[in-house]
Amino acid sequence: MELIIGSHVSFNGTNGLLGSVEEALSYGSNTFMFYTGAPQNTVRKEIDKDTTLKAHELMKENNIDFKNVIVHAPYIVNLANPKNMDFNINFLKQELKRIEELGFDKMVLHPGSHIGLGSEEGIKNIIFCLNQLDSKVTILLETMAGKGSECGKTFAEIKQIIDGVKSQKLGVCLDTCHLNDAGYDMSNFDKVLDEFDKIIGIDKIGCIHINDSKNVINSHKDRHENIGYGTIGFDNLIKIIYNERLKNVPKILETPYIGNDIDSKERLYPPYKFEIEMIKNKNFDNNLHEKIVKYYK
Repeated sequence: MELIIGSHVSFNGTNGLLGSVEEALSYGSNTFMFYTGAPQNTVRKEIDKDTTLKAHELMKENNIDFKNVIVHAPYIVNLANPKNMDFNINFLKQELKRIEELGFDKMVLHPGSHIGLGSEEGIKNIIFCLNQLDSKVTILLETMAGKGSECGKTFAEIKQIIDGVKSQKLGVCLDTCHLNDAGYDMSNFDKVLDEFDKIIGIDKIGCIHINDSKNVINSHKDRHENIGYGTIGFDNLIKIIYNERLKNVPKILETPYIGNDIDSKERLYPPYKFEIEMIKNKNFDNNLHEKIVKYYK
């Protein structure tokens, strides 16, 4: 079966979903992930039906399966904190309707941060909020690095949320950087999968975010790195991507943009076209940064 791979792409008010599909295709992707608006806020523009229809036609022409496309909820939503709980619930209801209108059925959600309340209280709040939802869209709870007061840093915490929610269909999004930073050994991924299967069940995995990490295992920092340039390493990531147990699961890159200076904030370019080529060839390119800058200049 063909590898299901893509990356985060943009979604703007001008071209909407059509622009997202075009960007994904330019990277050699056969799936993609996007936010329906800015990830830092809840401002949303009305969905344009004409550009959405054109996007659907382009997807069909290029064999992009609608069920492999992922929408990501904005970071600003925090279900673990009781402050603004009603606002967060109502916004998520609207976002889920937007996802259905766009023709998709999976949304990745960060469980939330308890902001000093403690994990147990935070998880109770998350469960309460999710039980106010009842959508055809499956919400994929993302495994977190454990930075600050994040909930969902262990499979046991994710399992606790899933068990407590009755009205809304849930799944899981594994993030390789987050797993590494939370303390899971990415060099022995089959053992990690065995543990996940025992606690939650592999059938619950709806998406995998493929990211290397700038940090050592168990650092609880959550800083993504380009494929093969971090502490997880290219060979380990290839084994994860091509793991037979996850062959039907979409793999999504969220790696950092590249510039003339790796740490520069000016003129940054998407790495996805070249990282996807590396992954498909199973061959690490240590000139990735130079190639990307040269290509986009």
